[in-house]
Amino acid sequence: MMLRVLTALLALVLAAPLTAHAQKPIKVGVPLPLSGPPALFGEPASKGAMMFVEELNAKGGVLGRKIELVVRDSKADANEAVRVAREMILKDNVDFLMGTLTSAEGPAVSVVAKENKIVFIAPIPKTDQLTAQDKLHPYVFRVAANTTMEGRSAAEIVAKWPVTKVATIAFDYAYGQDVTKAFVEHIKKIKPSVQIVDQQWPKLGEQDYNPFINAQMAKKPEAIVSSIWGGFFVTYSKQAKALGMFDAVKYNFIGLGEAGSPETTKSMGDDYPVGIWGNSYDAFYGAETPAHRDYIARLSKYLKDEYPSSWAIQGYIGMQFLTEAIKKAGSTDSDKVSKALLGLTVDTPIGKQTIREKDHQANRGQLYGKTVKDAKYPFPIMKPVEYVDPTKFMDLRPVSLTLPSPPRGEGGAPIPLPRDGGEGRVRGLSRCPTRRSSSPRA
Repeated sequence: MMLRVLTALLALVLAAPLTAHAQKPIKVGVPLPLSGPPALFGEPASKGAMMFVEELNAKGGVLGRKIELVVRDSKADANEAVRVAREMILKDNVDFLMGTLTSAEGPAVSVVAKENKIVFIAPIPKTDQLTAQDKLHPYVFRVAANTTMEGRSAAEIVAKWPVTKVATIAFDYAYGQDVTKAFVEHIKKIKPSVQIVDQQWPKLGEQDYNPFINAQMAKKPEAIVSSIWGGFFVTYSKQAKALGMFDAVKYNFIGLGEAGSPETTKSMGDDYPVGIWGNSYDAFYGAETPAHRDYIARLSKYLKDEYPSSWAIQGYIGMQFLTEAIKKAGSTDSDKVSKALLGLTVDTPIGKQTIREKDHQANRGQLYGKTVKDAKYPFPIMKPVEYVDPTKFMDLRPVSLTLPSPPRGEGGAPIPLPRDGGEGRVRGLSRCPTRRSSSPRA
């Protein structure tokens, strides 16, 4: 009898560490901008991840363990994102990373993930550099669109407009450079008559856009393609509207960087330049399937917002891919989870999404549309909403470019272009979009 008791006690003692391990939460580090203008997108993205985790944990978590999010403000700064990512790995002992917003943050944190051999899922950064062949490694994955997909999608739309003189404005860092390059290359290919008459390159975080707008309007474009995003777009478009820019181009303007998102239109209200085109990852008013409508209803309840965020979907899907990969791998080992992510298809609220094995890129398209006023809502919406399938835009195919020649002085010698601290170079002069900035922001 005593022997049985001792045997039972020994079994309990030996099982205790295993039980404790099973109950130990799986930690996921989430570096996202939670302050300043970028928080317009970063905050709701983090809330989407939180909602997913709360729902999953209520069902028992994954592999019998709950998920714990460690959320930190990256401040949309690459150095800060790297600092908090390392801190979460070394001090908070996170098992994975899922986050970053800007195309400066994403590649910087990707290096940290590679060094520490920890899976990193990027739900928002779009720069092609993140998963380019020379930078791709086993631990980085993207569930956002990339700049090639976005730029080419925009070109397909603008090519249908009755315009030939097009100008661009973009922040002078990886995302702005890459998406502009993709747009220019593709529209030159599908509509050779288009001329790029001007390109403006304000620094990331610029607050005074008046000099750039005036310089651009002096070139008399018939259409403008912008990739100014988030709270920065709010500032830019208010200044552009005051200068009559949208009227001058007859609202032939497309705002990439989610200028058509509910977050942007809601925040601007009557100041929004109704009639321009924009894009968004999601639109609560455009849900067509039962699964999507159910997600919107749950999100609305979770956020206590009748008109819920579009950016929550990116945090939600990022966590959905990560947990499905953990389940498939049957482990939290990053090497095993990394392999499980290759070619993984997940049934998301917006439909099936797949991460390609060859470049770790999801086939994530976006919604595009012309903004209008609708009596149902107290802010503009995109109507009709069109989902642009990115499949045909996902592979890079270089095409030749014919860009405006630089100005020349006496004897035909090029006029040197002085720099002005990164705030647009020489105002009003184009810059070849294939040139890569040496700025640490890129």
